[in-house]
Amino acid sequence: MSITTKSEVSSSSLNNLSLIAAHSHISGLGLDDNLEPKENSQGMVGQSNARKAAGIILKMISSGKIAGRAILIAGPPSTGKTAIAMGLSQSLGNNVPFTAITGSEIFSKEISKTESLNQAFRKSIGIQIKEETELIEGEIVEIQIDRSLTGGHKQGKLTIRTTDMETIYELGNKMIDELTKEKIIAGDVISIDKSNGKITKLGRSYTRARDYDAMGADTKFVTCPEGELQTRKEVVHTVSLHEIDVINSRQQGFLALFNGDTGEIRSEIRDQINSKVSEWKEEGKADIIPGVLFIDEVHMLDIECFSYINRALEDEFSPIVIMATNRGISKTRGTNYKSPHGLPLDLLDRSIIIKTEKYNEDEIKKILSIRSQEEEIELNDDSLSLLTKIGLETSLRYASNLISVSYQLAKKKRLQSNNGGLKVSIDDVKRSYMLFLDSARSVQFLEQNSNQYIDDDGNIDFSARGEAMDTSA
Repeated sequence: MSITTKSEVSSSSLNNLSLIAAHSHISGLGLDDNLEPKENSQGMVGQSNARKAAGIILKMISSGKIAGRAILIAGPPSTGKTAIAMGLSQSLGNNVPFTAITGSEIFSKEISKTESLNQAFRKSIGIQIKEETELIEGEIVEIQIDRSLTGGHKQGKLTIRTTDMETIYELGNKMIDELTKEKIIAGDVISIDKSNGKITKLGRSYTRARDYDAMGADTKFVTCPEGELQTRKEVVHTVSLHEIDVINSRQQGFLALFNGDTGEIRSEIRDQINSKVSEWKEEGKADIIPGVLFIDEVHMLDIECFSYINRALEDEFSPIVIMATNRGISKTRGTNYKSPHGLPLDLLDRSIIIKTEKYNEDEIKKILSIRSQEEEIELNDDSLSLLTKIGLETSLRYASNLISVSYQLAKKKRLQSNNGGLKVSIDDVKRSYMLFLDSARSVQFLEQNSNQYIDDDGNIDFSARGEAMDTSA
């Protein structure tokens, strides 16, 4: 079987379009070199034991020597479970695959539950494929292009040199078009891939540093290559197992990755790919990088999904599975029995469990301060103290949501100050608190006015509803 792969292309051109999300302030786990958690670092505050445990997992993953392990992050709501997973993802970098899903999305796809989980597992396994390619690297001395009078066929000559030798190459239409496209001129240092003719501009030679007319503000200067013009270099392509599956299971090849609808992939194709990847590994042509599959709200999965995860963890190609849940003793979906965290006992037995605890007052205050900085909102001391108290009595998420709401009220209520910025006051926070209920006050209101709402049998007391309307009038 011939297996096709593709190179992974990364781009930072969309950085300016990123939105402020719930965990956009997280840039790592906030640990020092000895895996000791710092008090406040990389957006992480508190949860010292949980972060230290995650740091140990990080070291194990980075070494690339473990796979097929299950880690459960368990704790009450708003205790930073997802933040720890995101911090772990940021610390791993781009070379280690990290796939994040929620338990509920497994049920919302057109493919079966086990196939959806299988694809998520294989997205979390990276393959670094090594291959040698012949390159021509040197500084361009001269480019001569002869065009026919009819504008059709083009031919030319390229004089290229290193510090040790100089050679003239004949150019065809394709190479001339590549040189024109890359805007390459004499004095540029280039690399030509002999297998596909791709030309890469490495920079401008230091010998042309005085050619001010050919320089721009972003001109990169490089030294002229030494030795032979033709060199052999090792190129590494990084792909996931799922990408190889899709490319080899669809007629349109790698274009299928852009369609989104990958559909069911036959097990025979995966078996052949696994055999080929194992063969590459034995020959030293590829390295397997066990990544991370993060399943948030894992209690939403049912017994069939848990059974599949149990088996998949024993597979040769298995990532590290990190799960998160805020459930206590609850029913496992698809069964009639209750278990800790809503997970079957056989999966719990395979897992190491990291617990998170409620934040104290100082930690909540620091987190809210970080969130306000992330959203570029200035809070005065009184408003931050009130938000901290609200976070203690309700939840951290509710207090965080009040920051942006209070800012909008402050923006509407007052003109901008002389320094060009708005400051959220304690009155803005109080008004936001009155306008938007937290879950506890909402439940209290429902209990006091339950007769005004439709009950489980579809009944409603319209007379009580009318009395309430008369009272308000």
